[in-house]
Amino acid sequence: MLGAGALVAATLTATQDARAESHAMALPFALDWKFEGPSAPYFAAIDNGHFEANGLNVEITAGSGSLDAIPKVATGAFPVGFADINSLIKFLDQNPGAPVTAVMMIYDKPPFAVIGRKSLGVSEPKDLEGKVLGAPPPDGAWAQFPIFAAENGLDMAAITVEPVGFPTREPMLAEGNVAAITGFSFSSYLNLVRLGIEEDDISTILMADYGVDLYGNAIIVNTEWAAENSDTLKGFLAAVAAGWKDAIADPAAATASLMERNPAADAELEQRRLKLSIDANVLTDYTMESGFGTIDEERLASSVEQIKSTYEFVNEPDASLYFTEEYLPEGGFALK
Repeated sequence: MLGAGALVAATLTATQDARAESHAMALPFALDWKFEGPSAPYFAAIDNGHFEANGLNVEITAGSGSLDAIPKVATGAFPVGFADINSLIKFLDQNPGAPVTAVMMIYDKPPFAVIGRKSLGVSEPKDLEGKVLGAPPPDGAWAQFPIFAAENGLDMAAITVEPVGFPTREPMLAEGNVAAITGFSFSSYLNLVRLGIEEDDISTILMADYGVDLYGNAIIVNTEWAAENSDTLKGFLAAVAAGWKDAIADPAAATASLMERNPAADAELEQRRLKLSIDANVLTDYTMESGFGTIDEERLASSVEQIKSTYEFVNEPDASLYFTEEYLPEGGFALK
């Protein structure tokens, strides 16, 4: 039984905690996709107190594709989001002066992929000719497919592209209605496994391994909001990095945080999806040597040139509009 002094202390502590939470800044964060394995680090950052330690009460909203968060952040509906930087580059070309930029690279190696089935004759890029490719129009991987096709000398006239919805993409491949699809490697691969396709029948053609020298998804921010909330943004990015560090150290615990928000998911499968994203997209040689969140300016310039090979810019490209390290610590974050 608590004594009077202990009871008062406990009451004061609870009141102080409630007051601290009420003083935390509410910060909506727009994800690119559903609550799946690769989003676990953000929920770990909530559950492990990283956002709270930076005075933030972060509310995470699911998205409907890797382009989805860009207009949400550009219009100010969300101050921060998660989106494909290559799509951001095109958005800024088509919407000059839009107040949005990338501030922290997450997928140093992008997960853009073509996923096929060997039993349907797709094991390498050239196999796509003469086949039906299922591609959701808002898909980030489909957005980069023209570069992938150009780098690998594919005859686009020989590929039948069928627009598909995200919910029907993997089922169509599982049923053999298409021979391959575009998607994120960790998403589509494990979705096919869940649908009962044997893993040795799945071919994952990662575009980054076939000449596509692009970056992937990054944290993006509304620049008008950032200018007025610089310290808040720096705290948010530090908490995001801490969440990823926690997920790398203990994927099972991070997956448990995810499962609290998506109890219908398969925990084992989502943990595999998280680990795939960590190993293939986040923990790269560059990230380990140069810091998580940062970019190589020469590589960004090279990627802009590669985008120009299949996309006609309306305005002269300006890399300074697409990414800034202003809100990152010197040398980025350490993940291990």
